[in-house]
Amino acid sequence: MLSDYLEIVAMNRFTLFAWDACQITWAGLLGVVFLNGVPAVAAELPTTPIRVDFTEYREHLNAAIRQENDRVLVEWPTSRTETGFVTVNLTARRPLIESIAVATSGQPPKTIARDLDPVTLLTIGERDMRNPAGWVAFFDDPMSRPHQTYAVKLEPRSVRVSSAGVRSTIHIGEVRAGSFQGELRLSFYRNSPLIHLETVVQTGEDGRAILYDTGLTSRSTNWESMAWMDAENKLQSLKVGPETEATAVAVSGRTLAGENKLGSIAVFPPPHQYFYPVDEVTNLKFVWYGKSYQSLVDDFGFGIRQSPTGANHFIPWFNAPPHTEQHLGVFYLLTSGDAPRALAQVAEYTHGDQFKKLPGYVTFSSHYHIEHTQEFVRRQKEQHTGQVPKGMEVPGFVKTFKARGVNIVHLAEFHLGINAPKLTDAQRLPLLKTLFQECERLSDDQLLVLPGEEDNVQLGGHWMSLFPKPVYVVLNRAAGQTFLEQNSDYGAVYHVGSQADVLQLMEREHGLMWTAHPRIKGSLGFPDKYKDRDFFLSDHFLGGAWKAMPADLSQPRLGLRVLDLMDEMANWGLKKQVLGEVDAFRMEPDFETYGHMNVNYLKMEKLPRFSQGWQAVLDTLRGGRFFVSTGEVLIPEFDVAGKESGQVVELSGQGTAVVNVKLEWTFPMAFAEVISGDGRQVYRDRVELHDTEAFGSKTFHIPVTLKGRSWVRFEAWDIAANGAFTQPVWLR
Repeated sequence: MLSDYLEIVAMNRFTLFAWDACQITWAGLLGVVFLNGVPAVAAELPTTPIRVDFTEYREHLNAAIRQENDRVLVEWPTSRTETGFVTVNLTARRPLIESIAVATSGQPPKTIARDLDPVTLLTIGERDMRNPAGWVAFFDDPMSRPHQTYAVKLEPRSVRVSSAGVRSTIHIGEVRAGSFQGELRLSFYRNSPLIHLETVVQTGEDGRAILYDTGLTSRSTNWESMAWMDAENKLQSLKVGPETEATAVAVSGRTLAGENKLGSIAVFPPPHQYFYPVDEVTNLKFVWYGKSYQSLVDDFGFGIRQSPTGANHFIPWFNAPPHTEQHLGVFYLLTSGDAPRALAQVAEYTHGDQFKKLPGYVTFSSHYHIEHTQEFVRRQKEQHTGQVPKGMEVPGFVKTFKARGVNIVHLAEFHLGINAPKLTDAQRLPLLKTLFQECERLSDDQLLVLPGEEDNVQLGGHWMSLFPKPVYVVLNRAAGQTFLEQNSDYGAVYHVGSQADVLQLMEREHGLMWTAHPRIKGSLGFPDKYKDRDFFLSDHFLGGAWKAMPADLSQPRLGLRVLDLMDEMANWGLKKQVLGEVDAFRMEPDFETYGHMNVNYLKMEKLPRFSQGWQAVLDTLRGGRFFVSTGEVLIPEFDVAGKESGQVVELSGQGTAVVNVKLEWTFPMAFAEVISGDGRQVYRDRVELHDTEAFGSKTFHIPVTLKGRSWVRFEAWDIAANGAFTQPVWLR
């Protein structure tokens, strides 16, 4: 099959060289013709082919990769029935990817596209290092300071091929953009139609914040049309040509597909890692196609993009600390099928942007400043009604959470447009009543809407509260005012004005509280500053909340800020948990919500009814019977010597144990870690997962030595930095 493909490629190359010869002839007649800014004659001068280094390459079970003169030829199984072919041209000033082809069931390869150049635009700005938050800043705006966008330049000088498990990578150096330099990587995975292309760069400069756009361009007429699912999840298709003007498009699923009669190629980013943290998760047109994109790309292309201005709110971009390898990644999915098939295949990697149902679990998502209550009251006044206002029968956020597969959503109301801690009883209690009534009205057998707030007074920093039933709490307590009073209209009403009041409230009403966005934003320095206080030491203080914030593309996992806190709290000797939070404002169906979300899988048999209370939710959280996931990696089973997360295991005299874990995944996996601590240090036992293919599941039995340790937990991450982690098992 490879010989058939080589014959096709050779014919294509003859045509290309003939065309260039015509250009050279015209140059001799008319003066000078430039290709990429270099005289055409000079561009075609013979050069010595680059010698590819294959010392780290193992062909067994991997892609078949070999060099032929100035080309690197790749053949690999993209599925059980299809084979992919890529030809990389190492000649300077020639399109890097000479051709991409697919063969089906032993048939000759069909070339989907030819003469492609990967293009990456790197925007380099400044992090405000005078800010005490430094690299953990969220309230930052690099766009307001000097910044510049560079087209990354590739000058093939060295090439090597490496293998790990059932995946292989071509490394091409070097690339440059401003002060950043590095290499281009193309990775191929057995039985996967993905080409994982990364521009891997680093800088020696301090205080850099970055963004990147990337895609494929071509001088050839490869694509007849572009197709995508629009923001309302409806298929759209548009005929295109080499002169089609560049435009950005709002899509669902973050995916765009180029299509012709022979097949399709879809482009999409890592679904979560590509998004820096924001409050507003509006759809900012994250894909592009057309000619002269940003006036920095000459030819027609298509790819992914970021908005440098975001939603004109806080836009911190990505951290790029000095001497860290920043992975500017993108995925291309190739198929012999049409664009709808390509789009559908991409959607499978995120379960259609839905958190998958797992037997014995319900999904719980927390920290949303929807401000539904204030909007509801405002519209009631506008429409002069005491009923449900028109247009709010089924709010957009309810549709969104159901579409994402969320079973329980925990709101954080009264955060915007209102100073909740300053409200009097007369102002606050009616709002709370409306909140409780609306949560009950909007809850059903698919979605439980829980009232909640981000209470940012009394304790220090920002914190979330959750009660097992509606509880009336006023966040200010005047001198001489009673802590608890009976109100004829609302029943029991609490007034809190101190840390002791908050703890007493939680004890009386069996509530939970935790640090919102620990060590960043309004919680910078917390919970560290109150880790010895009674309320934090209480069982009613759960711990902290995890979110991928800040963003750093050099990390193979997300949210190190809180993963580190999780380990430190365990080493403090406290049985604390970490749940996932989203910390976003509006959640409408046409927004880009999934990319910014994570979810908690609570080990519960059924969804509670609002009218019966939801104590079981709090018990599950407090007991650590849950895991956190971005959605693509799942941990349906986990135990250490038979004890699940949140439980205590008695170690043998030798301190050995077996970690048993069942994983499910969509993207090929990268690695897993068994993480433990002894009260002083954190230990990591890494398990490489390079032998995994896409869309798999496996039960692992990992022997570990835990002598002297007091806790152990597990996490796993895939090639796109999607992942999942458990809560600790406590050791004796």
